[in-house]
Amino acid sequence: MKLHALLIVGLTLWIAGCAEKKEPAPEPAAAAPQAAAGEAAAPAAAEVAAAEDQSGHSEEFIDHMHAHAEQLDNLNFALADDDLDGAMSAAYWLSGHQEVSGLKEEWQPFLEGMRAAAQEVEEANDLDSARAAAKRINDNCQGCHDAAGVSD
Repeated sequence: MKLHALLIVGLTLWIAGCAEKKEPAPEPAAAAPQAAAGEAAAPAAAEVAAAEDQSGHSEEFIDHMHAHAEQLDNLNFALADDDLDGAMSAAYWLSGHQEVSGLKEEWQPFLEGMRAAAQEVEEANDLDSARAAAKRINDNCQGCHDAAGVSD
């Protein structure tokens, strides 16, 4: 019995030792040379990207809009699965979540339209009316993207 246990332990250690080993992560590229005295150093690209995207919106704003898209996806997936309760849950978030700073005044009607349509999904008695309201949510989102010059 002891020999049997030793063989199992030995085999296990041998297999673990032969397992595929992960390569260490590559070293980061060498830092750019320091700016000459008197020259202003440009911010690192990663710092700029973290602070805002090309449209000038903050990372917080972009993350918030991605949360909208995620909830709209959840709502549409639920409707595709004939899950009215699941759609209502996602609609609840869309209709009442806290606004993020950076929303331009001309985009406000799209936000209000999206929230009103989400409220209609929350109050829907059947899948057809929920799907019609979900289409209005999508239309408001797309209208806002068009007004903002954002392509999907």
